[in-house]
Amino acid sequence: MNVIEYPDQDMLAIDVANRLAGDLKTHLLNHDTASLAVAGGTTPAPIFDDLCAADVDWSRIRVMATDERWVASNSERSNARMISKRLLVNRASAARFLPFHVPDRDPEDVIAEVEAMIAPELPISVLLLGMGADMHTASLFPGVLGLEKALNPSATPLTILRPDSQPEARISLSARVLDAAISKHLVIYGEDKRKALEKALLLPPEQAPINAVLSETTVHWAP
Repeated sequence: MNVIEYPDQDMLAIDVANRLAGDLKTHLLNHDTASLAVAGGTTPAPIFDDLCAADVDWSRIRVMATDERWVASNSERSNARMISKRLLVNRASAARFLPFHVPDRDPEDVIAEVEAMIAPELPISVLLLGMGADMHTASLFPGVLGLEKALNPSATPLTILRPDSQPEARISLSARVLDAAISKHLVIYGEDKRKALEKALLLPPEQAPINAVLSETTVHWAP
């Protein structure tokens, strides 16, 4: 794990966007396509505002969320909605998005179909993660129903999780798939999350799921 510190969040966003674009370009030098898995929520949005204009052959990029709430794609709680609005615009509108949510069906009924869709894009070429103060990443929350399966070294690519604190199920890339990404970046803001990350390093993944994916990860931190 390598930690890069920035004086402010604006400089972090610009630098991380440049690094992600560079990683994608490097991967495309030797591959027909590249896969980009990104976190949802508010943390990556400013990065997307810069990344979407990057001079990358976006037509060869496959974009997916690291996890998704089981809600309609037009819901304000949908990661797909945020990714579409903030990343898949400008030059990046040429990228192909791989949605996890399937309307009007239960996650258990379609997870195999979604896994078949993303399988050709694995291992992930470039990964952008966030982390909560509780040390979760993607939808891998401490104590959540489904976490043990998601952390299993032989886990399937996707796992269904049902947080008690959330009204809907979530579907998430498993720890195995996240950790196997070729280029991994984690973005965190503030002293609280910096301390949470330091704490996570001393705990097992069952208590601090982020610790399952930190190997060779570049951590980007700003106040």
